[in-house]
Amino acid sequence: MTGEQIPKARIRRRRLFRLVWVVPAIALVVAGWLVWQHMRAMGPEIKIRFADASGLRVGQTPINYRGVQIGEVSGIELTEDRRQAVVKVRLSKSAAPLASEGAQFWIVRPQIGLNQVTGLSTVLSGPEINLLPGKGENPQSEFAGLDNPPTAIGMPGLRLVLRAERPKGIRVNTPVNYRGVEVGMVHKIELAPNAASADIHILIHNRYASLVRAGSAFWNTSGIHASGGILKGIELELESLRTLYTGAIEFATPSEGAARVKPGTVFFLYDKPKDEWLSWLPRIALPPERN
Repeated sequence: MTGEQIPKARIRRRRLFRLVWVVPAIALVVAGWLVWQHMRAMGPEIKIRFADASGLRVGQTPINYRGVQIGEVSGIELTEDRRQAVVKVRLSKSAAPLASEGAQFWIVRPQIGLNQVTGLSTVLSGPEINLLPGKGENPQSEFAGLDNPPTAIGMPGLRLVLRAERPKGIRVNTPVNYRGVEVGMVHKIELAPNAASADIHILIHNRYASLVRAGSAFWNTSGIHASGGILKGIELELESLRTLYTGAIEFATPSEGAARVKPGTVFFLYDKPKDEWLSWLPRIALPPERN
């Protein structure tokens, strides 16, 4: 036998930790931290029923309050009778108290009319859901969404009710005028409790609230009024082009000595004024206009 020396194998201990695993490990820790933060910020999921949910997108449509996103749409499905859409909304944890009893939700879409332009910011971004918190303290998980945005939100003023058999030409945002000057607006129209007439809820701005007194008379000036005959000819009376679209309500007050009315007072809305109403000339001092 030769004296060749048999080579000995070198045994190296395998490193359990290699540098190549540092980046995935850090990524895993960061991902876990982000998930934990997301779960920590998550609030309750609520359901809102809308007649039409077109344009809403799961994971994209935001829920905003005072211009701040407080949640997003997490699901959309139909009700059991398939007459409404149920929109599931996941709120942020800080916004949970806003979903209380009496809260109102509505979908903001672009609307263009003769008297207003709203929702233009949603032309490119798509519809969004806005919220008006309720005054109740009890949390609520299901709500009935509004078909139209509420008007006169948070606006101070004198709120009255005008009762009419048929409120022709009157709609939400119809102006309420005194001597042709806009002093208020219509913010809601619904049937009277007995369903025999319609109740028109109006808001008179604070500065002009003193113009409404006991005995004040309200009438409808919407549209075109025609009078005359074959021999006399036909006379057309039109308040303005705007009234063809929005309608208009006018009122007059008999005397500055008449008592002021309380919020919620009900007046009757007439189709046209009496001659004596047009001759009323009370002198009612108005507070200075605030800038």
